[in-house]
Amino acid sequence: MPKVKRARSLNDKIDIEVDGGINPGTAKLSIENGANVLVAGTSIFHSKDYAKAIRELRGE
Repeated sequence: MPKVKRARSLNDKIDIEVDGGINPGTAKLSIENGANVLVAGTSIFHSKDYAKAIRELRGE
């Protein structure tokens, strides 16, 4: 996450997207480091319960 953290430190008004490998753990880590847009395909669409997968990504 060094690139995400560095990008956020340079500009707090831009969108920073992380795409790929997003699951509940990496979502939290990405957000903690400054990302505000996450692309989570596999972790949602390979789940039997899409709504539950999304809630878990959101930390709910």
